Amino acid sequence: GQTSVQTSMQSNHKTMMLQFPTLLLASVALPLNLVEGPDVVSVRAVSAIGVAVAVDAVDASRSALSKSHRYKNPTNNVFETIANSENSVKSIRNTSNEVKGSNNNKNKVKNTKPNIESQRAKASFRYVEDIAPGLKLDMDLHSILHTSTSPVQSVQVIDSYFGRTLVTDGKTQSAEHDEFVYHESLVHPALFWSAHLSGRDAMGSGAPKSVFIGGGGELATAREVLRHNTVERIVMVDIDPEVIEVSKKYLPEWGGDAVADHPKVEYVVGDVLQYLDGSTETFDAVIIDVSDPIEAGPAVALYTQEFYSLVSKRMNKHGVFVTQAGSASFIPFAHSSLEGEGDEDTCFSPIKNTLATVFDHAIPYSAPVASFGEDWGFVLAFNGPEADARNLVDLSYETIDDLIEDRIETVPGVPEHKFRSIGVKRAITGDETGSDVLKHYDGVVHRRLFALSKPLREAMKSDDRVMTEANPIFMY
Repeated sequence: GQTSVQTSMQSNHKTMMLQFPTLLLASVALPLNLVEGPDVVSVRAVSAIGVAVAVDAVDASRSALSKSHRYKNPTNNVFETIANSENSVKSIRNTSNEVKGSNNNKNKVKNTKPNIESQRAKASFRYVEDIAPGLKLDMDLHSILHTSTSPVQSVQVIDSYFGRTLVTDGKTQSAEHDEFVYHESLVHPALFWSAHLSGRDAMGSGAPKSVFIGGGGELATAREVLRHNTVERIVMVDIDPEVIEVSKKYLPEWGGDAVADHPKVEYVVGDVLQYLDGSTETFDAVIIDVSDPIEAGPAVALYTQEFYSLVSKRMNKHGVFVTQAGSASFIPFAHSSLEGEGDEDTCFSPIKNTLATVFDHAIPYSAPVASFGEDWGFVLAFNGPEADARNLVDLSYETIDDLIEDRIETVPGVPEHKFRSIGVKRAITGDETGSDVLKHYDGVVHRRLFALSKPLREAMKSDDRVMTEANPIFMY
């Protein structure tokens, strides 16, 4: 038996809690940095050695906490963990007595082993992530593969309910279970719309040939772009080399060295805004795949009117812009009522509104991403006749499927995910083309992406906020 303790990492009003089942030896919990390194640390229960010390430590900790204000606060997670550990403490005492008696009766120890294992199974590491006020994702944490803090942000790779997962500043960036949903939804509608605007049909070549990626440190966005056989050049700028190196080591299925070292990819460590401001190169498509605009986060400036105006000057005639845009709940919650009081909020509507001040068309769409805890939003923007906005949404599934068959190819050297849900478990040999390469996006899905719910559309109509450098809006 064990007790459970929590380690909280606070970042911009977000909390990522790693709950560790461990013995409190001399009132000292297992420090997080002990699990960092080349070896994956198992989260299975620790040995019963030192049980008596653990009991004393827990009793002392509970006594101290009972005198504090935090212990009296029923919403405090540390309070909840220790207060709810009463049964575990009793279990430790019982286990301790049984272990002490083992010197006189070896058979008794042998018979109690199943009970010890059953008690250990009741405790586990937890990964808990704030999604919205009053809403958290709480799941088993199988192992911590990496944890570090770069000059830009905190970086973790964990193995959880959703498989291997990249977490930065306490927020899930992508998970093995459904990263393909996020990345295919972000990339392919924009690149196929670029092909459509360029006037080329499914049997032609043409655009997109050049693509700029802002962010995308996991390398999966570049992986999806490389699957388009018309693409000749990709410029990828990310401010944090730590994310790239960690992803190459622990998340090779996202792209790894096969993408980072691809001859079509130019990777630049730097600030996206500064790079575009100092460049004169233009692109057929610009994709922004950076972290959410959280307060004091590294990407806030990349969601402003000023940045979008700069991007528009770096796009070719039929250029297409797309960005991830945060939470897009099917039915917006009360906390996202958009009353404009400056609280942390959803940014789906403001991002769409801001892009609409720069481009002729800003089209919102969404996809369900389970590892994010909710539907996720994107906004695609471009210039052109009024009818083009409707044409994008109404592209026939035959048109999309023909484009996929004509243009999509496997990226050599990218390993296939071992962790797959039902419906996407087929093995990839590396020779696939067309629809056999993609696991999510096709003609039918394209129509679904742009079919926002009525409650969400109505909520967006009532929100006219625009994001500027002087008046930023932050996500929860």
